[in-house]
Amino acid sequence: MADWSSAQYLQFAGERTRPAADLLARIGCETPRAVVDIGCGPGNSTELLATRWPKARIAGIDTSPDMLKAARERLPDATFEQVSAEDWTPAPEDDVLFANASLHWTADPVATIRRLHAAQPKGGWIAAQMPDNVNEPSHRLMEEAAAAMPFAGKIVGTARDPLAGPVVFFDALYDIADHIDLWHTIYYHRMASPDAIVDWVRSTGLKPYLDRLSEGEAKTFLTEYRSQIDKAYPAMGNGERLLRYPRFFLVARRR
Repeated sequence: MADWSSAQYLQFAGERTRPAADLLARIGCETPRAVVDIGCGPGNSTELLATRWPKARIAGIDTSPDMLKAARERLPDATFEQVSAEDWTPAPEDDVLFANASLHWTADPVATIRRLHAAQPKGGWIAAQMPDNVNEPSHRLMEEAAAAMPFAGKIVGTARDPLAGPVVFFDALYDIADHIDLWHTIYYHRMASPDAIVDWVRSTGLKPYLDRLSEGEAKTFLTEYRSQIDKAYPAMGNGERLLRYPRFFLVARRR
């Protein structure tokens, strides 16, 4: 997969950081030795961790060189490593593992969270937030637009699998955690235009589609997708569009 774009991602930095702040508020660890941001991206969420726990060792991991470059520039005192969540194992002092909008990209988010939490020390906290939006128009229309393309065979079926239900995550953790907190939040983001919605998902959900296409094919695909987005998200009274965005949250403490 081509590298992620920190600049594209940060175009909506405020909206993307808000769920991280909501997740952080539910972690009950006061004096962690080390805190790791899993899928740290450009460091916007890592910065929240460093602010809350200034005495802890702060680290971040990500697979994207461009994201890590931006994170290191933002937080030069933190430690960042290029590695996937699936290939990384917590150290004995990693008391807080924080994953904001990252673990849904792993092959099996439930198994990944179970493995990471099982490796933590007693009393360690894991906190994860994952978009639960594959059935929203913003994502469903990616597949519909893909199916309408003359090169459909290259991109149909690229959609991410639906996220497992809360009960599945609970059952994966209850025997190793003495505290499990699960919830959904639906955010409504004011977007200036259909193009703004396309820009929002271009750095995330649309990326696997665009990575498989030539420049000309990508332009054709985006034109069709944008047309469908325009219909699915009608203008409000002031001309803006309202993007509905459900997210799933999980916080657990190691038994």
